[in-house]
Amino acid sequence: METPLTPLEFVRRARKLHGRREAVVDGDLRLTYEQFGRRCDRWSAALAKLGVGKGDRVATIAPNTHQHLEQFYAIPQLGAVIVPINYRLSAEDFVYVATHSGAIVLCVHADYLDSVDSVRARMPGVRHFVALEGEKAGWLPYESLLERSTESFAVPEIVETDLLSINYTSGTTSRPKGVMITHRNAWMNTAGTLAHWPMTCADRYLWTLPMFHANGWTFVWTVTAVGATHVCLRAVDAPAVYERVGRERVSHLCAAPTVLIAVANGPEDARRRLPRGVRVITAGSPPAAATIERLELDLGWNVTQVYGLTETSPFISICEPLPEHAALAAADRATVKARQGVELITSGELRVVDADMQDVPKDGATMGEIVARGNVVMRGYYNDPEATEAAFAGGWFHSGDGAVVHPDGYIEIRDRFKDVIISGGENISSIEVEGALLRHPSVLEVAVVGMAHERWGESPHAFVVLRPGASATAAELKDFARGSLAHFKVPSAFHFVDELPKTATGKIQKFVLRGGRAAIMRQ
Repeated sequence: METPLTPLEFVRRARKLHGRREAVVDGDLRLTYEQFGRRCDRWSAALAKLGVGKGDRVATIAPNTHQHLEQFYAIPQLGAVIVPINYRLSAEDFVYVATHSGAIVLCVHADYLDSVDSVRARMPGVRHFVALEGEKAGWLPYESLLERSTESFAVPEIVETDLLSINYTSGTTSRPKGVMITHRNAWMNTAGTLAHWPMTCADRYLWTLPMFHANGWTFVWTVTAVGATHVCLRAVDAPAVYERVGRERVSHLCAAPTVLIAVANGPEDARRRLPRGVRVITAGSPPAAATIERLELDLGWNVTQVYGLTETSPFISICEPLPEHAALAAADRATVKARQGVELITSGELRVVDADMQDVPKDGATMGEIVARGNVVMRGYYNDPEATEAAFAGGWFHSGDGAVVHPDGYIEIRDRFKDVIISGGENISSIEVEGALLRHPSVLEVAVVGMAHERWGESPHAFVVLRPGASATAAELKDFARGSLAHFKVPSAFHFVDELPKTATGKIQKFVLRGGRAAIMRQ
């Protein structure tokens, strides 16, 4: 007897076992799992009345609210496909994603209603526009629809290979691509996450990561799977994180390294009041060992590095702690924890290969490309067979990330291949240079990119954000870098900036820095 692997099973079980337990906190609103489940059922019924059926796409534009979380259950319950859109995209991008995905319903938070209204006429395929909060002329009011709806709807047969979501990539160098994630993909990622990073119904998860980003790294379902509590956070900054962690007794959160940098460097008195023992998953870009060390020593938090992509649901590796790691000095342990680690037991096979698809030696020096195949790898790119074929060349998904393999089998990303700096024939990892500079006490953030050089072809340039009240000169940082880097890796120029350009998920947009469009620069 087989039943399909789908994250919808998680909410069924949570309602059965944890119906009276707190499921969601959103400001002053608190919902039990039974209340949350009923709201999801009501919205499924309302969507069905709007004509949404199996295979139809329903898009969302919203921050981390309870209404947004409800979409990740109500839409798939109908066999429909959720399309979570990055709310920081432009109105033009909203048009592209809604049109390309074929969305017939668009659910939008109040903050983005005006932006969508400005291009609404260019979305002829969207039949219904829903305001998730508040009311606006020409929009269907979400809460009113829920109040009038029943909890009864026809439950279609769902198989695990059915599409669950289409998640669009950032599109920093080309049009965004729609990553097709199946019910099986999401179930496997959740099971693997909990096997390596356990949670229980006593835990409380803070939504510092956007739900739209690879389905919140699948935590929209992972938290529910164990009956834990979703603590919504609509706008992320260090003070908001401090307040919510303390008030809601948060035990777990996920965040990109840029968010962790802000948290680790907030006001000292606020940091001292934070509870210790908070468990953190970080991914999106490799964190510097210095950031991990600061969080663990100063805040007493436990940081775990994972690796993946939207195309892999998203986790394919985790820096799993080993007993021998505990005996290392704090700085050495942080260096190990900044690696991307080993395969999750559910994710499938991961390799680092050369141009001939041969495994690179485990010497911690020879760089190759990370490739993967297995349970969490996407079905393909929606309506883009050429990109799908290229991504799966040779029967493996090609990540585009350059990495080395250490003797213990742990992988470590050295750079996106497009970000590797080739200076005088030597390959330079921008991540390695950034990690060295982040150990300087005055440096808060740094991005290193290759810029044209008459003699060497390229040379590394560093864009540096200093800590508030701190100072440093280019000569001082250059001397500091020489203490841990080979001479050819030391940046030839330092640009001091107020902030670095980033995506909504905290990734630094190096193409902006390389392209000379960094209006934020100040030398």
